Amino acid sequence: MTKTLLSGNEAIARGAYEAGVHVATAYPGTPSTEILENIVKYEGIHAEWSTNEKVAMEVAMGASFGGARALVAMKHVGLNVAADPFFSFAYVGVNGGTIIVSADDPGMHSSQNEQDNRRYAKFAKVPMLEPSDSQEAKDFVGLGLEISEEYNVPVLLRCSTRISHSKCVVELGERTEVPVKEYTKQWKKRVLVPANARVQHCDLEERLKRLEKYVEETPINRMEMANTKVGIVTSGISYQYAKEAFPEYSFLKLGMSFPFPKQLVKEFADKVDELWVVEEGEPCVEEEIKLMGLKLTGKDKLPICGEFNQKLVKDFFTGKGNGSEIEVGDLPPRPPLLCPGCSHRGVSYVLNKLKMVAATDIGCYALGVLPPLNCGDSCICMGASVGNVFGMELARGKEFAKKAVAVIGDSTFLHGGMTGLANIAYNKGISTVIIMDNSTTAMTGHQSHPGTGITLKGEPTVKVDYLALARSFGIKRTVEMDGFNLEEIEKTIKEETSSGEPSLIVNKGECILLQARRKKFKPYKVDSEKCTGCKLCLRVGCPGVSFDVDENCAVINPIFCVGDDCGICKQVCKFDCFVST
Repeated sequence: MTKTLLSGNEAIARGAYEAGVHVATAYPGTPSTEILENIVKYEGIHAEWSTNEKVAMEVAMGASFGGARALVAMKHVGLNVAADPFFSFAYVGVNGGTIIVSADDPGMHSSQNEQDNRRYAKFAKVPMLEPSDSQEAKDFVGLGLEISEEYNVPVLLRCSTRISHSKCVVELGERTEVPVKEYTKQWKKRVLVPANARVQHCDLEERLKRLEKYVEETPINRMEMANTKVGIVTSGISYQYAKEAFPEYSFLKLGMSFPFPKQLVKEFADKVDELWVVEEGEPCVEEEIKLMGLKLTGKDKLPICGEFNQKLVKDFFTGKGNGSEIEVGDLPPRPPLLCPGCSHRGVSYVLNKLKMVAATDIGCYALGVLPPLNCGDSCICMGASVGNVFGMELARGKEFAKKAVAVIGDSTFLHGGMTGLANIAYNKGISTVIIMDNSTTAMTGHQSHPGTGITLKGEPTVKVDYLALARSFGIKRTVEMDGFNLEEIEKTIKEETSSGEPSLIVNKGECILLQARRKKFKPYKVDSEKCTGCKLCLRVGCPGVSFDVDENCAVINPIFCVGDDCGICKQVCKFDCFVST
């Protein structure tokens, strides 16, 4: 048996390969991104970046209807986007087995909230698996597909940041070739008009009753008996934390936590003197046990907010924690910054200079909200900036709209911004939208999207024309500008926002990290004799520019500077201090 070191995401990809998955879809989002990036390496699986999570879910559903085994992956907030088809998928069931991966982000390492998607399993009434390490992450994909096909329901596989990114030894197997099932027309099952949906809802309830029996017997829900003074019920990564904190106690490890195994929990509770529940996030398990009338210790000791670790779990249960918050420690703060040479910097600088209101979005450009750029008045979810800026126009009038813009990335625009732009045109707004086109999905690691002309497999494909798309919506004013030309940026923004018409601006500037793969940069240096110490260059917020207080002079770090491939600091300087090396 071959063994190797895999992260949870790599293991899920391997599990999809070994279990005979035919179609895998996703929209990139940390901490789930690497699942598809690894699946694409395996032969025999169609792997794609879909336009958004809803589309990814719908493509996976269609593949399942067609008889293929399918996997769809997304981060936790992505399931919000996909929730509409997800809930209906539970009603109509599967043909080919389907796994839905939700990668949650406790502690919000790269997310706008830390929602606990275990709630979604109960809400949608689909079974949920929770791996505790990479080996289980791989194995649960295959098991989930078997459950999916046996019980005619999609299966939710929920991991978290630590499972997704931590590595452990995994035993590999060979691929099982699973034939694509025959397609049969089943309109009463898949056409959810009310008359059909009522029947399907009742059928789902019957499937749940069968699953309730299964969950009591499956070996992935297991007791680990030791000292019976305390029994700990836990699941997912919380099992690892609790096991290391209290190795002497007994455990009930839930690998399948919905439907909830009530009889198994009762049997375990009868074997121990005191019952604890250790779960990161919401009190999902705790609430189920309390509904059974059992006494326990859980969120009265442990916090709901933030990410757990071994020390935290031990401290809170032994009285060293206060039960309300997680201590971060004394690490020095390191605010996130736009990269040196980022094509987003110029727009943020100009918008701040013009004192514009900017509804921003999910992506690198949102980092412009931090000092010294101070550009960004809202950042809610994928695509919200476009609706937000139009809503502000409706609330405060068209004169206010002339001092406000929406700032949205190219991938994010295609994900969730297109409908907002069509809405502005349709409802006679005058808001201005700026697409920050850096030719990639940069924040999650440079994935392709429909605006790049490249598929996940690296194959050339069609490329969205943003200006033509906007014109088809009825936006007459469409223009491109150079993301590294401050004069052009300022002129364009002033003209478009003052026009009294809706406008789309496409800020063009390839991500500097993509350029770094192809060439070497020639950094600037500062002519100290010309520098007056005005510090105007510091306002661009570039990590490559600092200030020597003793010399009263700006300083360039040549490791960071990309020179004329950016040139923002040189354009800002009034004394021509920045010169090429």
